[in-house]
Amino acid sequence: MTTVELDADTVRLSVDDGVATMVIDAPSVRNALTMDVTAGVREALDSLPDEARCLIVRGADGAFCAGGDVNAMLELQAGAMSLPEAVDHVIHDTADCIRRIYNCDIPTIAAIDGAAVGAGGALAIACDLQLLSTETHIGFGFRRVGLAVDSGVSYLLPRLVGQNVAMELVYTGELLEAERALELGVVTRISEPESFEDELADLTKRIASGPTSALKASKRLLRRPDDSLEAAIEHEASAQAVLFETDDHAEGVESFMERRDPEFTGR
Repeated sequence: MTTVELDADTVRLSVDDGVATMVIDAPSVRNALTMDVTAGVREALDSLPDEARCLIVRGADGAFCAGGDVNAMLELQAGAMSLPEAVDHVIHDTADCIRRIYNCDIPTIAAIDGAAVGAGGALAIACDLQLLSTETHIGFGFRRVGLAVDSGVSYLLPRLVGQNVAMELVYTGELLEAERALELGVVTRISEPESFEDELADLTKRIASGPTSALKASKRLLRRPDDSLEAAIEHEASAQAVLFETDDHAEGVESFMERRDPEFTGR
């Protein structure tokens, strides 16, 4: 395992056999997206080494992420922070972390073995995949602090669950238990606590051992806002023209013909 040195003391980053793990470690605020944490997340994402083939996002000490920066909200109420400063913090600090996770070019997985609420829920659904422990929950209860949704929730959540369900979850502030979160499509997998780490390891190993360039291209294609089948097919063809030249494609074809498992190198 390689530990990536960061200036931030609230975020850790390591890489092991192609799997990068970013851990938010700010227990005093239950890993909320404070200014220090958001700076650490951005630094970690900027520091991802080339060897990283997928990224796990998780929190330390029993919490995934408790949401936005409540201390900043208190400073605003007390007059220690101006309204423009507060808005700038939401847009350029908190939401920028969500944007960067969503736009990360390698596959991303949220390992949610502690509460993910508010902006923490946004951080989770900004990842491509989510593994949620059956002993925790996820929710988008911005209403609890008298605020509308932010951190990209108005974009991300309806695309996962549909407009009506997204509205209900936001209006009620419901904290979703694992089974309901899976049923609605907020998360992609759930796991009992005792098997959580094994399931996470199996999932990440399968992704990290895949054809990295092809998975990156697939991610871009799945995210494109194409409005027709014809446009999608054209973009797919352009991607394949590049991938036909990769070592992983050659290995995939060779292993298929030899009836063995492929050994992709990410090139």
